Amino acid sequence: MEIMKFEQVYKNFIDNGETIQALKETSFTLHAGELVAIIGPSGSGKSTLLTMMGGLQRPTGGKITFKGQALDTMDEDKRNILRFDEIGFILQASNLVPYLTIEEQFQLVDKFEKRKYDKAKSEELMKKMDILKRRNQYPSDLSGGERQRAAICRALYTNPSLLLADEPTASLDSKKAMDVIKLMQEITRNSNRTTVLVTHDDRLLDYCDRVFKIVDGILTQER
Repeated sequence: MEIMKFEQVYKNFIDNGETIQALKETSFTLHAGELVAIIGPSGSGKSTLLTMMGGLQRPTGGKITFKGQALDTMDEDKRNILRFDEIGFILQASNLVPYLTIEEQFQLVDKFEKRKYDKAKSEELMKKMDILKRRNQYPSDLSGGERQRAAICRALYTNPSLLLADEPTASLDSKKAMDVIKLMQEITRNSNRTTVLVTHDDRLLDYCDRVFKIVDGILTQER
């Protein structure tokens, strides 16, 4: 099933009167159940591409479709609802709420959705990420790696159709990095969602169904 489609999409920025082509015209399709990696050097356009996939910014031109809806022309209120309900983000900075315990981070999501907290599901995710014993701790009490794993759990808890991860293993040791990519692969396939990760870690690529490379704003499919 098609989840997202880019049709001749490009993104320009104006810097001191000069037009910068952050992403040159590109077309591709993402399908349910696939894990996709985006690689490339710093400043190549990876973050720009990821933020357009997440509806955080609009393209300069072209068409972006998400589950049959025109994401590029959707009004802001609908985009906000779609992002909350359908798209999960895992950022390099964990973006956890500092005054909530790890377990309360999950409860906050359910409070916004006006639904009952699923304790069993949150604990299952925390157990897989080896942070269950830290569920009553605050983000400031955790290591950088533990905060990142908590953020991953929170993103997965909402069952997004599209999961966007920006360097999700950057602050993790080798074993935890492998645990994370295996969990992402398992959940992507078993729940038929789509996961896109930006990474510099070549070890993760073997777990991905497709690999795209972006250099100077030009996106190509490596495999």
